[in-house]
Amino acid sequence: MFWLTSLSMILIVAQSLMGHAQESFANLAEKISPSVVNITTSTTVAGRTGPQGIVPEGSPFEDFFREFQDRNGQGDRPRRSSALGSGFVISEDGFIVTNNHVIEGADEVLIEFFEGFELPATIIGTDPNTDIALLKVESETPLKFVNFGDSDTARVGDWVMAMGNPLGQGFSVSAGIVSARNRALSGTYDDYIQTDAAINRGNSGGPLFNMNGDVIGVNTAILSPNGGSIGIGFSMASNVVTRVVDQLKEFGETRRGWLGVRIQDVTDDVAEALGLASAKGALVSDVPEGPAMEAGMQAGDVIVSFDGREVEDTRGLVRQVGNTEVGKAVRVVVNRDGATQTLLVTLGRREEAESAVPASQPGPEEEEAPMSMDLMGLTLSPLTAEIREQLELPETAKGLAVMDVDETSEAFEKGLRAGDVITEAGQAQVVALTDLEERIAEAQEAGRKSILLLVRRAGDPRFVALTIAEDQ
Repeated sequence: MFWLTSLSMILIVAQSLMGHAQESFANLAEKISPSVVNITTSTTVAGRTGPQGIVPEGSPFEDFFREFQDRNGQGDRPRRSSALGSGFVISEDGFIVTNNHVIEGADEVLIEFFEGFELPATIIGTDPNTDIALLKVESETPLKFVNFGDSDTARVGDWVMAMGNPLGQGFSVSAGIVSARNRALSGTYDDYIQTDAAINRGNSGGPLFNMNGDVIGVNTAILSPNGGSIGIGFSMASNVVTRVVDQLKEFGETRRGWLGVRIQDVTDDVAEALGLASAKGALVSDVPEGPAMEAGMQAGDVIVSFDGREVEDTRGLVRQVGNTEVGKAVRVVVNRDGATQTLLVTLGRREEAESAVPASQPGPEEEEAPMSMDLMGLTLSPLTAEIREQLELPETAKGLAVMDVDETSEAFEKGLRAGDVITEAGQAQVVALTDLEERIAEAQEAGRKSILLLVRRAGDPRFVALTIAEDQ
């Protein structure tokens, strides 16, 4: 009897789960479909001026192929190219959100609504960093629209529904679950929701809904070996999109905060070399001219808090800074030489910031006698005029040149190569080989097993922590 009772309980649970999985999405789809749009773009493509790629230039057949192209409309006349995508209405007065790559380079944008009518759209603004674009149509009657939801409340396993125009087949609905959160692809401000709801070409720019009918993501990309959906789709989180849309609506462009530092993650060995309790925060590798320099920030500082929020890693800091109002004075807590300091930084605007150029350290030239030394798998030499010329470095450059790297060493494994220049060790400048030896000795006396080196390659700085051998 016991096994019969257990079997009955299992069947009841299974039926309950199956019933939930088969719950219809029809009511939700019917409610929100009128706010989802198809987008068709038209672009003028310059025609070819000759039979390039068919016959060599100057060939006796060149005139023949040019005439053939002209007869078939493939001469130098401009051609029209069209593309399809999706989007959704966010206000009754006609604001529409889509992907930037859907409308990029378009001369004309035409919006097709669920009810069957069409309206031309103007591009209000775009943000390539998050692949978001804001469009506007003029309608004589109020348009049906949807609201943004809070993407931070979406949990892995929640039901979601994607809508759009896959493969140009017209309005279509697909359902799935949230497969993962906080995915990063390639952008600076990435915060993607991963879903197994079918997303195909043409779905780009369409909405990802939760079961309340709120937009929690904008369908942007898929991971696929063949261009079709294999159940790995990515939607830019709505909490990123709403900030971008608000700025595009107000300014026609984005206005992100800018701190003015180069940063890298704090790894376990870097944390050990700096004497930090944990591998958290963002390590400042360089401070060019900008807000951070004016506030007194230095290379080697570890940013542990920004505007009252703890900094976990570089990705989190970049997003926090970018989401902060331009011109706002924020408190930035840094760890410097084992103690914390609070700096007040007035943020600049990232879009207006010039490319960061590492600040040079001018000073009296101190030529060292040509010599080299092997340390930690590196063959090092002080910078001389000859080495500066070989490495195409400015005369003001100071440090130790990496002449060779033992391919079996930790240094090689961590990416150091011949031609790199070590400018700091243990957060102090090194000019002579004796400087590095002194920094290593100081680290050993402090009981540290590794030392932090500031390495520059083609002007770009990064910190590398190397283990100190006992005999050094």
